[in-house]
Amino acid sequence: MPRRILGLIRKEFLQILRDRALIFILIWAFTVAVYTSGHGRAMEVTNVPTAVYDLSRSPASREFLSHLQLPYFKTVAYLESEREITNWLDSGKASIVVVIPPDFQRRVDGTGTAEIQVIIDGAFASSATIAVAYIAAISGSYSVSVLEHRAGAAGLSLSSVPQVDERVRVKFNPNMSSTWFSGLLELLNMLTMVSLLLTAADLVREKEHNTLEQLLVTPARPLEIFIAKIIPTIIVVLGLSTLSFFLVLKPAFHLPIRGSLFLFYSVAALHVFAMTSMGIAIAVVARNLAQAMMIMILILQPMLFLSGAWNPPEAMIPWMRALSYISPMRYFIDFGYGVILKGSNFAVVVWDIVGILLFGITLMSFSLWWFRRSLAH
Repeated sequence: MPRRILGLIRKEFLQILRDRALIFILIWAFTVAVYTSGHGRAMEVTNVPTAVYDLSRSPASREFLSHLQLPYFKTVAYLESEREITNWLDSGKASIVVVIPPDFQRRVDGTGTAEIQVIIDGAFASSATIAVAYIAAISGSYSVSVLEHRAGAAGLSLSSVPQVDERVRVKFNPNMSSTWFSGLLELLNMLTMVSLLLTAADLVREKEHNTLEQLLVTPARPLEIFIAKIIPTIIVVLGLSTLSFFLVLKPAFHLPIRGSLFLFYSVAALHVFAMTSMGIAIAVVARNLAQAMMIMILILQPMLFLSGAWNPPEAMIPWMRALSYISPMRYFIDFGYGVILKGSNFAVVVWDIVGILLFGITLMSFSLWWFRRSLAH
């Protein structure tokens, strides 16, 4: 049995190495794709084109507007009429228009409440929400400086006024760098998708070229054939993920590796096993490569959206949150972030490992059952 499996494994490696286009795609997926995703999916909002309609034209308005600085806001125009607001927003030349009322200076110097108007293009809702939060923070900071000035003029001190001292400490990603999140997420996604696609496409191609039938007339058993397709995929995918870690994520994004790499790669191997088992299950059901690709699209999209990568499970509606438990990516993404960024040990991520292992065993059992059933018919 070991000799038969080794011979089949050698055949699989030769097939991969002879396919230059496949090798290029695999290297691209774990290097260029990870790099561009890390820089292209930044969660911060920068260089927001901002137009200003300042009806006050006072020292107070100029001081407030001076806070709208790079890298968050980029002032692109000072408007002269209200009609220009619609034109700049409709044309897309400005995403935000800040309107300062004529009585802004008087209200800042007096006892009233100074107001400003912010008109924002909400077509891109996530960017608009973040930009509004930035302006709200700037307004809050400016309000405190105005209060301090008023208190000083009245001979008072804000230190004597009861207040809440908020001190936020961010763990695991203190600089809130979105490249850590995006880059690592893309690596985990590629590890998942390549494992699934590589095995499913290879087995379906064997069926289309009738080489699978030739394997079946050899002494090799179905389980040995499946093992011979899983082991090369595990070696290739884990090797390329190592390349991605030490040639892309660490030098380009300065991603820390706080946990055990041995634990990460051990469980990553289990996840690749689960994904290759899913790929085999798709391949034994599909009749041709086009059908297999359609099935993979139907599976990958919901699996990604239910993984909790972009939308936390806690924020999902109840029935979708329940469905997320059947997404193996939910367990693997929790595990990956826990070990790499948080330094979690085995005891912390044990249930994620159990979930991955159960999926792998279930899918492999289904693949073997369906394959033997198809042979019997």
